[in-house]
Amino acid sequence: MGAQGTAVVDFGAFPGKSDTSVVITGQGSIASGSLVEAWIWPVDSADHSADEHLADPPFIVAGAVVAGTGFTIYALCDTLNLVAPVDPHTARGSGSNVDNPTCNIPPFPMPYGQWNVAWAWN
Repeated sequence: MGAQGTAVVDFGAFPGKSDTSVVITGQGSIASGSLVEAWIWPVDSADHSADEHLADPPFIVAGAVVAGTGFTIYALCDTLNLVAPVDPHTARGSGSNVDNPTCNIPPFPMPYGQWNVAWAWN
């Protein structure tokens, strides 16, 4: 394993936003072909308990490796690709056109605040 560590992704104050990212730097030995991964680290953060990290976490993925520098951890609303669109006039799911899902119209809440992530690369 090349290195491992932890970071925080921050979706901002409530009501949050659909996506965010954090850049991990200081990885002088990382190569362009290095495999990177990231996942929710279920410990209390400034905004969420360890239980919330387990029960309703955002979707986490790592990528965009820059050789000799680092990589990016991306965090996304976990419902972006799982819910049907919501009619903004009724705030009810339409049940149609699932290729155009949304996360930012009630009743589907967006993640907010800080979430702990762990990462590793090799």
